[in-house]
Amino acid sequence: MNDPTPGPPEYKLYRSRRKPITRGGDLDALRRRLSRNRDGDEPRGPRDRPPITPGRVLKWVGLAIAGWLLLSLVLFLISAQTQDGVSPETERALSGNGSLFTGSNILVLGSDVRTGASIDESQSGPGRSDTVMLVHSAFGSVRKLSIPRDVEVNVPGHGINKINAAYAFGGPALTIETVESFLGNGLQVNHVVEVDFKNFPAFIDSLGGVTVKNKTRICSPPFDNFWKGLHFKKGDIHLNGKRALGYSRVRKNSCAPAEDDRARAARQQQVLSAIGSQVKSPSTFVRLPWVSWHAPRTLRSDMNGFQLMGLFADMATGSSDKTEVLTATCCRGSNLFVSDGAKADAVRKLEGKN
Repeated sequence: MNDPTPGPPEYKLYRSRRKPITRGGDLDALRRRLSRNRDGDEPRGPRDRPPITPGRVLKWVGLAIAGWLLLSLVLFLISAQTQDGVSPETERALSGNGSLFTGSNILVLGSDVRTGASIDESQSGPGRSDTVMLVHSAFGSVRKLSIPRDVEVNVPGHGINKINAAYAFGGPALTIETVESFLGNGLQVNHVVEVDFKNFPAFIDSLGGVTVKNKTRICSPPFDNFWKGLHFKKGDIHLNGKRALGYSRVRKNSCAPAEDDRARAARQQQVLSAIGSQVKSPSTFVRLPWVSWHAPRTLRSDMNGFQLMGLFADMATGSSDKTEVLTATCCRGSNLFVSDGAKADAVRKLEGKN
């Protein structure tokens, strides 16, 4: 019978020999071995850092600028992508011809729809276009033509009226048709931009305001939400967002009673040119991400983010301070009249055919 008691294990036990204690311990010894140079002679010194040179500084600055520009680009495209576009009717009214590189006609509309800092929301009724402006944008070149809102036109389907009534009757789509029919001479509207008065002040403030050269003293009585009226001195004036919107929309000027809507159209072009000038200023570079976010949110357009970016670039590099307002004669009631010759001259000048 087998013995159930287990025997001793069938392996040998060994004792480790103590290592001699080295000075500073094993870790210090390892550090000394690793610090010796390849010849095994002397320990290495601390790693030498490359000196700071002008070339390295320029490289760091260039990387920082590129990162800042990339951030601004991304914010602009995200903002444009999340902004409302135009209606399908407006899209169908546009001509598919034209390019921002070779030349494109853009209809800029600013309506008095009851929203925004300068709008009296207690008023009712359909909005009319406070601003009717054509912008011909080509690579590095921008030309502008304002049409006073009191110009008398034939609104298709609605008869004789002021041009700003087209927006009330049929929005941007009917305004596009009205402008093309009124000016004639082969003019086609390729894109449309609606300025959102609600977000416009925030965009101007993101730029740090704009500076315009006011040609005459302005003493405006109260209108909309400017309960105390507006007053602007003659000469250079710096405008924040709310006052820039008010400057563009002043209806009456008791300091220059002879002014009509042509003067307001000229002021609107001044503000547009001032935006282009401010975009080029060094101070805007510091603000660029904020400007890039707010700019698309000021607009509703059929153009995508890259097209809008091209438009802003053209405004910054090719916009002129010269104002061009459609030549109109006065008056039957408050309506202004434009001759066929004046229309032809305006279209040729707008499209650079003179």
